Amino acid sequence: QVRLVESGGGLVQAGGSLTLSCAASGLTFNRNFMAWFRQAPGKERAFVAAISWSGATTYYTDSVKGRFTISRDNAKNTMYLQMNSLKPEDTAVYYCAATSFGSSDYPSESRYNYWGQGTQVTVSS
Repeated sequence: QVRLVESGGGLVQAGGSLTLSCAASGLTFNRNFMAWFRQAPGKERAFVAAISWSGATTYYTDSVKGRFTISRDNAKNTMYLQMNSLKPEDTAVYYCAATSFGSSDYPSESRYNYWGQGTQVTVSS
């Protein structure tokens, strides 16, 4: 059974930092393209960042470039999202996702086989 478990969310002031983790089990982690999505209140879930199997290639939505860093440790079956200079508009539930279908159309939710349950990030002004 595949499980993706996010952790590290919480309440932080604007300008602060958080690091999210996504622990994976039940899949061949180093053969899965991984991503973070987020869903803000009243909005649809949206792509945030993605990372290739090896970690050599990363992708970001424009609004987080230069502030967020996605990474992975294949030895630990874990993916991370380092979030700096947080803004109130970053408030959302953050989800990790995995796909064995590679990087094609990576911003699309439909590409991902597996999802975590989400972790809440709240940024106060």
